[in-house]
Amino acid sequence: MKTVTTRLAAETDIEVLRIIYNQGIEDRIATLETETKDHAYMQDWFINHQGRYGVIVAETEGMIAGWASLNQYSPRAAYDGVASLSIYIDRDFRGKGVGSHLLQAIEQFARQNDFYKIVLFTFPHNGMAQSLYRKNGYREVGIFHNQGKLDGKFIDIMAMEKCFV
Repeated sequence: MKTVTTRLAAETDIEVLRIIYNQGIEDRIATLETETKDHAYMQDWFINHQGRYGVIVAETEGMIAGWASLNQYSPRAAYDGVASLSIYIDRDFRGKGVGSHLLQAIEQFARQNDFYKIVLFTFPHNGMAQSLYRKNGYREVGIFHNQGKLDGKFIDIMAMEKCFV
């Protein structure tokens, strides 16, 4: 794969972000969401991901290959330094190193915005994601059993974290 660059997402990226997010929903590997998102939903989502809860995109070969976002972990002031993480990679670029670039860029963004910890939630059966996170210093916190339902079946969720202090 050619060079991967990262940058803050722009409003003009919303449609590509939506397509990649919907792939993650459809493929049942990255989220308990079951309904694909329309453009209006993603516009609202994007507006709520400005400032310290930003979105980073990875580009390669002139295309957006994936994105990562910091999300509010809790509205309580005690958790202002904790963000939850979302990463979605276009199907054509999965397993090609895009996730590592995004993770490094979003961590740098998190530090610049006074976050001291990132938490994430992943499916225990998503070995590719867990490998990415472990390789980048995340540790497993535990498993939430029967955390949600997907296609009528209970799904466990693995919590992971990385502290910067």
